[in-house]
Amino acid sequence: CVPCCLVGMCFICTVACAIWEVMTGYDFQVYLPWESFIDRQKEQGAVTIAVLVFLSYIIILNTVVPISLYVSVEIIRLAHSLWINWDVKMYYDKKDTPAKARTTTLNEELGQIEYIFSDKTGTLTQNIMNFNKCSINGRSYGDHVDRDGNPIEINENTPKVDLSWNPYAEKGFEFYDSRLVDEIINNNEMTHQFFKLLALCHTVMPENKEDGSLEYQAQSPDEGALVSAARNFGFVFKSRTPSTITIVVQGQEETYQLLGILDFNNVRKRMSVIVKKDNTIQLLCKGADTIMFNLLDKKCDELKELTTHHLNDFAQEGLRTLVLAYKYIDEDYFLEWQKRHHEASTSLDDREGKLDSVYEEIEQNMILLGATAIEDKLQDGVPETIANLALAGIKIWVLTGDKQETAINIGYSCRLLTDEMEDPFIIDGDTEEEVESQMKKALEDIDNAKNNKSRLGPEVTFRNGSTKIEQQSYDIENGDIIIPEDEFGEFSLVISGHSLAHALKPKLELTLLNLGCMCKAVICCRVTPLQKALVVDLVKQHKKSITLAVGDGANDVSMIKMAHIGIGISGQEGMQAVLASDYSIAQFRYLERLLLVHGRWSYLRMCKFLKYFFYKNFAFTLCHFWFAFFCGFSAQTLFDPFFISLYNVFYTSLPVLVLGIFDQDVNDNYCIRYPKLYEPGLKNTLFNKKLFSWSVAEGVISSLVLFFIPYGTYLMSVDPVGKDVTDTQSLGTIVAAALVLTVNLRCALDTSYWTGFNHFVVWGSIIYYFFFHLAFYSDPIRYKYSGVAFVVFAMPSFWLCLLLTSTLLLVPVLAYRFYATNFTPTLSDRVRLRQRIKKSKSKFGGALRIQRQSTMRRSNRSMRSGYAFAHQTGFGELITSGLNFRNKDHPAVLTKFIRGLGDALAGGGQSQKPSSSSLNKSATTLAENSESPRDEMKKSNSADKGVNDAVTDVYINGYENDDDDKLEHL
Repeated sequence: CVPCCLVGMCFICTVACAIWEVMTGYDFQVYLPWESFIDRQKEQGAVTIAVLVFLSYIIILNTVVPISLYVSVEIIRLAHSLWINWDVKMYYDKKDTPAKARTTTLNEELGQIEYIFSDKTGTLTQNIMNFNKCSINGRSYGDHVDRDGNPIEINENTPKVDLSWNPYAEKGFEFYDSRLVDEIINNNEMTHQFFKLLALCHTVMPENKEDGSLEYQAQSPDEGALVSAARNFGFVFKSRTPSTITIVVQGQEETYQLLGILDFNNVRKRMSVIVKKDNTIQLLCKGADTIMFNLLDKKCDELKELTTHHLNDFAQEGLRTLVLAYKYIDEDYFLEWQKRHHEASTSLDDREGKLDSVYEEIEQNMILLGATAIEDKLQDGVPETIANLALAGIKIWVLTGDKQETAINIGYSCRLLTDEMEDPFIIDGDTEEEVESQMKKALEDIDNAKNNKSRLGPEVTFRNGSTKIEQQSYDIENGDIIIPEDEFGEFSLVISGHSLAHALKPKLELTLLNLGCMCKAVICCRVTPLQKALVVDLVKQHKKSITLAVGDGANDVSMIKMAHIGIGISGQEGMQAVLASDYSIAQFRYLERLLLVHGRWSYLRMCKFLKYFFYKNFAFTLCHFWFAFFCGFSAQTLFDPFFISLYNVFYTSLPVLVLGIFDQDVNDNYCIRYPKLYEPGLKNTLFNKKLFSWSVAEGVISSLVLFFIPYGTYLMSVDPVGKDVTDTQSLGTIVAAALVLTVNLRCALDTSYWTGFNHFVVWGSIIYYFFFHLAFYSDPIRYKYSGVAFVVFAMPSFWLCLLLTSTLLLVPVLAYRFYATNFTPTLSDRVRLRQRIKKSKSKFGGALRIQRQSTMRRSNRSMRSGYAFAHQTGFGELITSGLNFRNKDHPAVLTKFIRGLGDALAGGGQSQKPSSSSLNKSATTLAENSESPRDEMKKSNSADKGVNDAVTDVYINGYENDDDDKLEHL
């Protein structure tokens, strides 16, 4: 738009110049002779001059978009990034980790996020695992039971199992079912086989610390928790070499020959080891139940049913599960298989695919042992954060590799799913036709519900603050889709990975998108890293919305890179996600402050900055355009060339820079307390084509007033001694003074948050202009404008003209804002008034009474389970190669008292930093549960801030009822 305006003005001046030269200039050459290279023919000469004038006006009028605009934008963005880096409320002191902006170009987009795509494990949860329950040979262990075997609720007084018989047990390990210990002491064969599998089937590396303790370095927290659990029950993983694994079983050392590691990946979703002891070869395997159950021997069908029942019980508690199985292998068969494995591993064509086929060949007809159940708790503040982001109008999609039950239970526990919603739509079809049918049925149910609601009245108010029910339509057959602006608010969608594979096909992807956008929450489970990226890309391509992806592990990198903005959480799975992200935070709860405070402020400031910048530069530049009508369109400038150069550098740059860096309409507490304040960014209402046009129009009108009032004032005026003062230099000085005064006062009107910097730069810029011109236009400088400032500033008419011009330009703005604030106030206006009232009350010792009633019901839904594995290829090949072993002759020495992973898992200890000899140098130690400074701030200010999960009347009606009498004037 701006280049078009510039070219348009230059074209007008060019045509007008040609006409003027033909009608006047040609006959006026005695006073204004044409250049020697100009054709002496009237028309040809006029055209040549007009072309040259066009280029001159391009130079003169290009200040509508000066270079200082780009410089100022980058300075403001840099300052916004520093605010994020310096925010102590997003500092996680337990890990000494602050929030970090890794880019400076996306800050304002943080205030326009409409879709958040989040991983679950390590992002919403702590990714610190505790061995909680297990199922062995059809018996479930983990509940504290009475003498009759009935479960008893566990509380702080419940005694833990006595592990004093195990000299290697960790003090922080907690388990409450003594029946399992009895089975171990009584040498139950299946129980021993179960824990031996846990101690042998893994890629964990032991590390002998300087104090003699043994610490485990695991690829994932799940593996560390399982190996640590086996150790606490007397099956201690002691050391390993590339070809052996040594464990201690109830005090007796056993060494197994390691024949192979069949590594985990996202397709296999299981891992196996092949070990040999006493001429017996065993394959030990653990993996996701959906995969493992298809690999079991048929004689395990009855046991599989019992284990499935236990898995469902574990699912109700939100535990992450793995199924364990084993088989004995004939040595001759193993040798033949080993040859095929070697051929596949050395193949140059589709090596991974061939290895997977060879692995699956030997992982058949296994004997089921049981299942493990690991607890992964939510991070602090996750439910409140998700509830607040949802109230802000942000749609949250959870993309997880866990099973469907886990996804649903996490959805309820973190308030992504609530009891106010209908039961989630489950899309779990195995074929494309089933998936299509399920999605269309869900769309029909939503349409029927909307139609039923519509009959109740023209407007329905939902708990998320939306008040309108709009008719939606879509035409999938023609590829056209009309996606609703807001989700309907009462529905949720859960779709599994195998169904998602069909739904992401070109035929069904728009149906999936439409269904997802009409739901309040969407959960995709059992998805691969590639599917995560495809889901993000689907929304990114078809919705004119800004997307954000947040994750903590390597499996989230593709999703983070695909979204407009990527957030990396520095958790337990290394720094891959952080290194691929645009912003990094230590905890998911900091995302609330990053978006609702920093994102919103950045968007607000940038919008104010752009509107004001275009206004002031159009007001400045168009004065040249109006002057062109009085100088024969000769490209003569109205202002002093030095003024033109310094206008955007010294006279008007600092006020708008400070505005863009410091301004805020409401403070950070109110930004979080009233998440609906985030909506203008979602709807892009603070800067769009309409508002840009208004800014340009205001600049045009201002330029008219700034030029023609001084022009009319001094057209026939004389100084006190009767001399004419209507020269070009005086007129330019008067217009320049009025321009600087007006635009700086206009910046003051735009400022909502005054600091010492604001006062200094606004009033300082005005004062600086007058003092600089008095000094620069003085006689000692010997400039061509020498003496002009003293003459102009000494005239009373100048000050009258200055007052008249600024009044005419600013009073209408004040009047409009007074009307808008008092008769059509925005939520921001109302909250700002509430903030002002509270501040004034506190000055007089009174407290503003705030009563907010929560309408959020607590969900009593049970939690469900998911398989426990890291979503990246394991370290089996590296371990068997021996490259990671520093000293094979001296394995780690086991001490009787070990402080290691289990203590950290139980919160009873703190793991030490791994040395450089460990395999996975990027693995992070497990941290203790902690509260952030923000949690402490919340507690200390709970009376003022209220509960985050409340649905406040201010979103619809303006203010709480108890303060209506104070706000009636609105």
